[in-house]
Amino acid sequence: MNPVSAKASPGKVVGPSALESHGSVRPLAAEDLEHVAALFLMKFRHRRRQRDRAIAQTADYMRKLYLDGDKSKALVQINPQGRLGGFMGVLKARYELNRTALNAAIIGPFMTDSSIDHGWAGPQLLRALHQSEFDLYLTDSANRTSLAFARPMKYQLLPVHCLEWTCVFRPGAMAVATVRRKWPGLPRLALDPFAGAFDALARRRFDPPAQHSSSQRIHREPIDVAQFAERLPVLMADYSLRPSWKDGELPRLLALAAEKRADGPLHFGGIDDETGKMLGCYAFYGEAGGIANLLQIQASGSHWGATLDALIAAARDLGCVGITGQTQSRFMPQLFGYKNVFFHYAGGTMVRSRVAEVTEAVRSGDIFIGGLMGDRWTRLSSDDFGRV
Repeated sequence: MNPVSAKASPGKVVGPSALESHGSVRPLAAEDLEHVAALFLMKFRHRRRQRDRAIAQTADYMRKLYLDGDKSKALVQINPQGRLGGFMGVLKARYELNRTALNAAIIGPFMTDSSIDHGWAGPQLLRALHQSEFDLYLTDSANRTSLAFARPMKYQLLPVHCLEWTCVFRPGAMAVATVRRKWPGLPRLALDPFAGAFDALARRRFDPPAQHSSSQRIHREPIDVAQFAERLPVLMADYSLRPSWKDGELPRLLALAAEKRADGPLHFGGIDDETGKMLGCYAFYGEAGGIANLLQIQASGSHWGATLDALIAAARDLGCVGITGQTQSRFMPQLFGYKNVFFHYAGGTMVRSRVAEVTEAVRSGDIFIGGLMGDRWTRLSSDDFGRV
């Protein structure tokens, strides 16, 4: 949820008649895609001069993400002159709370065209969304403008989930990977020797940490996507407010997540005890020489530390120079036990619901959110369309 340009005061209540006189909101349609893609590239990729290839690739991906299957829940605002004034990406999901089914809206890119919008598109889009059939609304990618909008709309902020953690394996190589991601045309030989020399000097400081669990009875192994899709719902069963994936929805979601390209291929792993009982699982993007990016991690009971150990070991074995991921309250104590782990704000995680029991579950942290129940797994969060 990232409103890039909205000029209305976040705290001002705008009446329905005033909003309607400044345009209308309707579901995204196929004929909107090129305009939405061009606006997205300008706002989120900072391309004032978009190439046709980039627009076409972005539009094709948005078609798959928002228009395949059920009726689109994504919204567009059309100004009185008939032009696209704004867009809100919305993905439909199912949750359950103590076996009660809930319809959820996952809010993604939220943008307005500042060249034609005079502060009405953002409020209109939010008002239309909140009048829909959903029982809860959530996002894990809100920027600071979104936070200001959400405050008077009774969104609950989950501060821990707003942070991102980074564990550094090789600081010199990690700095090079960060620079190369920003400027992919830089020659490798220009930076690698300096990174290698620095990492040799810093090796002792960045040696692998002692593991939280040294038990020989815990086994780490790579798993495939089907095994991960079997494990995850079982391991998240102790959340009262959790996703309800049915009829192959989770494998389809993982297939879409695997299309993300910025951080390398998607890898899966898990840990088991000596009897074969599953204790945890994880999924992360990564490739040798790059920075691994966590998609999802889940563990049962007291096994978060061992699962985190396995994740970091898997990224090291792959040749990654570091790993980054969204924080969760359930493994924050284990993260604090690692050296060379740093935290920073990455995007607001917020939930809104009119259901009192949902609000209480969110308040107590008893909600499965982030990762696959967010929008950071989509290509819109990171990929450079037209170049990748």
